[in-house]
Amino acid sequence: MRINLLLIGIATFLFTGCKKILTADEENMRTVEQMYTDAGYAQGFVMNAYRTIPAYYDNTEYATDDAVTNQRTNALLQMATGSWTAANNPVSVWNQSYGALQYVNLFLSNADKVHWAADPEAAILFNKRMKGEAYGLRALYMYFLLRAHAGYTEDGQLMGVPIITELQTINADFNVPRASFDACIKQIYKDLDSADANLPMEYKDVSAVNQIPDRFRAVTEKTAVYNRVMGIYSSQLFNGLIAKSFRARTALLAASPAFQHASNPMTWAQAADHAAVVIDYKGGINGLPANGGTYYANNTEIDALSGGNNPAEMIWRENVLTGNSDLEAQHFPPSLFGTGLMNPSQNLVDAFPMANGYPVGNSNSGYDAASPYTGRDPRLARYIIYNGSTAGVGNQVIYTGSASGSDNGINARPASTRTGYYLKKRLRMDVNRNPASITGRNHYIPRIRYTEIYLAYAEAANEAWGPLGTGSHAYSAYDVIKAIRKRAGVGTGNGDAYLEEIKGDKDKMRALIRNERRLELCFESFRFWDLRRWKANLNEAARGLDVNGASITPLNVETRTYQDHMYYGPIPFSEVLKYNKLVQNKGWH
Repeated sequence: MRINLLLIGIATFLFTGCKKILTADEENMRTVEQMYTDAGYAQGFVMNAYRTIPAYYDNTEYATDDAVTNQRTNALLQMATGSWTAANNPVSVWNQSYGALQYVNLFLSNADKVHWAADPEAAILFNKRMKGEAYGLRALYMYFLLRAHAGYTEDGQLMGVPIITELQTINADFNVPRASFDACIKQIYKDLDSADANLPMEYKDVSAVNQIPDRFRAVTEKTAVYNRVMGIYSSQLFNGLIAKSFRARTALLAASPAFQHASNPMTWAQAADHAAVVIDYKGGINGLPANGGTYYANNTEIDALSGGNNPAEMIWRENVLTGNSDLEAQHFPPSLFGTGLMNPSQNLVDAFPMANGYPVGNSNSGYDAASPYTGRDPRLARYIIYNGSTAGVGNQVIYTGSASGSDNGINARPASTRTGYYLKKRLRMDVNRNPASITGRNHYIPRIRYTEIYLAYAEAANEAWGPLGTGSHAYSAYDVIKAIRKRAGVGTGNGDAYLEEIKGDKDKMRALIRNERRLELCFESFRFWDLRRWKANLNEAARGLDVNGASITPLNVETRTYQDHMYYGPIPFSEVLKYNKLVQNKGWH
């Protein structure tokens, strides 16, 4: 159905009684029973599921009003300009997700038979942790499947995706119907409950028995045994905090306008409550990491990472890439020996307020169109390279005007910007891409940031209780946004007068929260998905600005041609052709 029956290693398991598919040498064939005596082999099935987690930087900005790309053959560019179909879907996660679920389900069906360790207490803990990871990963993939493929069928039903919780063998019935959206949400929560029950909140070494969580102390009172399984050595594996974060992500998705339906009981209050669990664990409003907005460029912090430890901003991240310059090679301007792939839009630049907190279109902002980058929100200069910015190891001045005579100028060469802007976020300015002396630096890619969860709470709390309401919590949407803007350096000189002006207006606060989410999470692949779950305008053309001294010319760079049914992604056309129980979302053919 959704997989290629997953490699020869799994294919050998897919017959009842482990009958062989191929007639290879016995020593080259691995059977399911070998999991029971080889713990590393058993763990490998879960590790395979980790390897295909959807990318955090998926570059879907290319298909939004936040950016375009200068790579004219890019699949996301083509999707946004008219070629998105059920047979041509560059944002599909169908095959990789159901492939990962096969690994997870195979593991879960056999985990209790595995000899995890000679020490019986360690063996029990290993079994708990590995099953907890597997349940968590199953929930993770279901979340990404819903985000990409849930939607309304022609008869108006809000549907999710097929729920597969058992290994599908070669004899399985692959013609499985889609479950309701609500049933999928409940399955995600069920799996997250199982993950929570089997995992510590975070993987940390303990030095005393009373530091072992109660549910694990019932298994062992030996700190060495606990640390062996649940200690720092396991950092960056799925844990309880990640489970709670995915519960918050799932709840926010389900409460959003795109999924409002009588069959979906999720509320904004529930979404706020789930996000608050993570925020309370971090320490409430005061726990918002001070340097979280520049996580990618906190060079000293990044270079000091070791042993799987996390920066304060990170709930989950990928492994550190040492001496790496791949992102810079892709996104630096041509004069810094990059290919300038991500071109931020004027639309996004206009979304950054002035440093006094007022939107640029507000009469109190002091915005000067003749000097468009003066007095702006400090995040603009941190996240985007604009005309006159400095960048790179030598603080080179980047001129982006079409008359600048520079390779960095608009459309000067294939690697040049189309909008007048280059990406700065994600990148380290101390990387040197000069072919004569390439110098890479350490990087890491996030999977979940605390700031995302704070913003999720602000959005949900405002919808549930208004800007100043707190529900059962100690902070409001207003409190969160005030803290985020203060950290950014916005409104610090005037008490954030604009925020104070609108704090009693739910609709204006909604617009501000969405804008803060746009800015704080820009270039982290949220905008494409946020516009859809909000049912916001998908067809705002991406604009640019050609700055040549005092001559400033607005540009229309790329139109968007989405249709209304594209708020929801399609079920892959090949799957619908094969399985008549798999009903397509409305509008996709």
